[in-house]
Amino acid sequence: MNNKLMGKTFLWMCIGLLVTFATGLFVTYNETMRTNIETSALYIIFAVIELVLVFFLSLRVMKMKPTTAKCTFLLYSVVSGLTFSSIFVYYELSSILFIFLITAALFALLAFIGYTTKIDLTKLGTYFLVGLFGVIIVSLINIFVGNTMVDLVVSVICIALFLGVTMYDVQKLKRLSDSGLPEENLAIYGALDLYLDFINIFIRLLSIFGKSDN
Repeated sequence: MNNKLMGKTFLWMCIGLLVTFATGLFVTYNETMRTNIETSALYIIFAVIELVLVFFLSLRVMKMKPTTAKCTFLLYSVVSGLTFSSIFVYYELSSILFIFLITAALFALLAFIGYTTKIDLTKLGTYFLVGLFGVIIVSLINIFVGNTMVDLVVSVICIALFLGVTMYDVQKLKRLSDSGLPEENLAIYGALDLYLDFINIFIRLLSIFGKSDN
């Protein structure tokens, strides 16, 4: 097992999270920029760019030059921060920081389990992904229904699924470390997966326990 790869992966994941949160805070405290994003089509444009970047990086990361992969990941983190800025407006900063610490603790625990467990999580990973697909469908339907209880249940299920996916992703990266694939690219590939796991757990926990600033 290449421990150096795991170290690089978690380092880049942390860098991505730091860039996203820093960008979100910067936009929040820049009233002109925040207003422009909230009151125009910019938010939708940034959201579309965010989706394009994450799909592009997921599909092409192993074929990129390492520098290109890193720059694309950082660009994605910045764009994600632009759309992420809304949480700093809606929730109290102390609440955001508290939920962030809880997320970090849960994430670290499940990542450790995924790294050390002898259980093959490959099949479970498939179930986790199918479950997430189902949750996304229910969430989209509930946008039109607006049932708060459904939203709460979906959030709880989503947290459980992403905690499982975190274990799966760490174990998957552990296996890929011996595949002979470029280490720098693998680190970004793993960092993107874990970044998405962390962000989704954080957002769902925040939706349940976060204190509104309004």
